[in-house]
Amino acid sequence: MLRAMSTAITSLGLHQSYMDVIADNLANANTSGFKSSTVTFQDQFGQLLGAGSSPTADLGGINPTQIGLGVRLGSISRNFTQGTLKDTGRSLDMALQGDGFFIYQDGETRYYSRDGSLELDSEGVLVNASTGQRILGWMPNAAGVIDTGTGLSEISIPLDDALARATTEALLGGNIDASAGISDTMQITIGAYDSLGDLQTLSIEFEKTADNEWDWTVTSGGSGTGTLTFNSDGSYDAVTATQITITGAGGAANTVFDIDFSDLTQLSTDDTVALVSQNGLAAGTISGFDVVSNTGEIYGLYSNGLQQLLGQISIASFVNPVGLNRVGQNMYTVGLNSGEPQVGEAGTGGRGTISSGYLEASNVDLSKEFTNMILAQRGFQASSRIITTSDEMLQELVNLKR
Repeated sequence: MLRAMSTAITSLGLHQSYMDVIADNLANANTSGFKSSTVTFQDQFGQLLGAGSSPTADLGGINPTQIGLGVRLGSISRNFTQGTLKDTGRSLDMALQGDGFFIYQDGETRYYSRDGSLELDSEGVLVNASTGQRILGWMPNAAGVIDTGTGLSEISIPLDDALARATTEALLGGNIDASAGISDTMQITIGAYDSLGDLQTLSIEFEKTADNEWDWTVTSGGSGTGTLTFNSDGSYDAVTATQITITGAGGAANTVFDIDFSDLTQLSTDDTVALVSQNGLAAGTISGFDVVSNTGEIYGLYSNGLQQLLGQISIASFVNPVGLNRVGQNMYTVGLNSGEPQVGEAGTGGRGTISSGYLEASNVDLSKEFTNMILAQRGFQASSRIITTSDEMLQELVNLKR
């Protein structure tokens, strides 16, 4: 009876640990990026009462006689299956679809997590919203290109920077009056942006030099000249030059852009020549972010419509993620059996893709956990019955002396 009680005691303690794991899973049913744990049991060992024997010429073999002496904990393993994605509407919330971990750093220590809830701190650095740990990735070089073969760094967003685009192309449209006489002139004014994003005003004069032929010249704000010709039906024929140079001022460099005359006509009606479009933009500031799912590249969205590459999120994968050490706050560190992190960009090397505006939900299965809770409860109850029954049997044994 004493041996039965000792065996039951091992089961009581283990089923309590089983319930502890279930409680942890259920407590984190709404924790972003949480991965549930499962428990496996192993028998303790068997006491050998009889070794048995092998067959002989006259007798068959006899199996060994053993009594098991309880149960022990086999393992507590994490389940890294994909959690569902929750739409948050925040561009700085990121979720991984597939394998991999975001990489965070606190001092010299690196942490790995499925939690991609990010914020910008007061210095414009991307950090985990809960811990303040800085997420790692790559920053573009002076040429605006990211080299993922270089070392990892924090990702800093230039919140105070402005971005402009100088004019490189412009389009004229409208009509030049065909009834004008030789040497008659017509002048228009257009706007174009210089290298600093300032809108510059240029005057262009058209002078009729022959039938179906006009010379054009920039008379202020820059330089450029050419000859424009039309067909006999008034349609555009050709032009000898299409480039205009904006004279740099206030620190701006000279800006050269192409002007397209092909939409002009020469008909006997009023002059209506005007600037239809140009592709320059005034300076704009960052108004939002966009993350490319397949690569993790972060683009700044500027108020003037421009986009600029600001950084790229790095992703780490492990041969055995179950071997990572759980350290709390949705973070893991490298474990003895996890293998070293294999760092690269999203969507490569078996790493998952990034979805901006989402967070990964916990993968806890409530129906499974409540079923496990029943199993843990029944296992605990059964073991406790062994103890009470063994106690009653011992009591009967004591009562024999009466």
